[in-house]
Amino acid sequence: MIPILSGIIVGHGHAISKGRALGLSLLYVLGMAVTYAAAGVAAGLSGTLLAAALQNPWVLGGFALVFVALALSMFGFYELQLPTALQSRLSDSANHQQGGSPAGVVAMGALSALIVGPCVAAPLAGALLYIAKSGDAVLGGAALFTMALGMGVPLIVVGVLARSALPKPGPWMEGVRRAFGVMLLGVAVWLVSPVLPSIVPMLAWAGLLIFSAIYLHALDPLPSHAAGWQRFWKGVGVLALIAGAALFIGALAGSRDPLQPLAILRAQAAAAPVAETKFQRVRSVEELDQALKTATRPVMLDFYADWCISCKEMERFTFADPAVAKRLEGFQLLQADVTANSDADKALLKRFGLFGPPGIIFFDSAGQERQGLRVVGFQPAEAFGRVLDAALAQ
Repeated sequence: MIPILSGIIVGHGHAISKGRALGLSLLYVLGMAVTYAAAGVAAGLSGTLLAAALQNPWVLGGFALVFVALALSMFGFYELQLPTALQSRLSDSANHQQGGSPAGVVAMGALSALIVGPCVAAPLAGALLYIAKSGDAVLGGAALFTMALGMGVPLIVVGVLARSALPKPGPWMEGVRRAFGVMLLGVAVWLVSPVLPSIVPMLAWAGLLIFSAIYLHALDPLPSHAAGWQRFWKGVGVLALIAGAALFIGALAGSRDPLQPLAILRAQAAAAPVAETKFQRVRSVEELDQALKTATRPVMLDFYADWCISCKEMERFTFADPAVAKRLEGFQLLQADVTANSDADKALLKRFGLFGPPGIIFFDSAGQERQGLRVVGFQPAEAFGRVLDAALAQ
């Protein structure tokens, strides 16, 4: 959410005051907090995470296009502003781009809460579980509203500092606007990454880096009397160009890991590929019960969704850790893919009082849940390894 809010502030240019920046930041956080409270209460009372319904290509694609439009306006392709007829009736203070109007900022905060952060973290899961068990929607909503305000404090700080970071009018200000335009394009790519074939986001990141390098004059010769900052930014551009080229070549060569795009070209990687964690999919409560009945060793059930960024982080950084992978060999691994958010998916989540992924449940060899070992949200490899040790110690 940081580049979204910062982009709104920077989009006003140098003319925006600190008070105005603070006001817009507060409105953004208010929209986010109200949405968290309303959606959280509804989820607690209904037993399902409503934000999951918005994680589909059409919704995410539409929201990503909004960020693309805002980014292009920062590059100077056009101006986003109110219609001329309305501008003439408003004071000069209201003649700002539409994305920075009070109603627009509140709406952006509300949409961000639903679309940018659909995964369930431990604090949110605890609050939702309390609402569901207590049935006190008023107190639960107030708790979620307060939690969201706490989440918004760093955003408010960033929003105000973004105003302070703007230099005096001139080329530097345009450079800052373009930098935040690149950030907004990055947010757009990040939003649609979970619902697109993995090659598409890699090519999009490659294009973003390469075009950014061109704007940084990576391909242009520097004059002999160039200043230090000119040389510095050209160096940044060259690095962006190399990184973009690596992503582009890696994607075409078959790599789907943007963090190691050229790993597929290494002979040793081709000769000895890293084994992926293999899960047995369960699609309903009945399939899960059957798998638990036939289990001969401890069971780990992982709740996953294609649109859940934290789930992919668990796969990439936690399950792939050699020490964790070694421990996982002692478990029968089950996975409930709740991407579609179907009735069967909701029943599986409700069975364990979960409101969405990521969530991991452990069972003993008799099919009984190991209490106190649930993992909700992303957990790094070292901490997760300790949980696995406890689950294996029967």
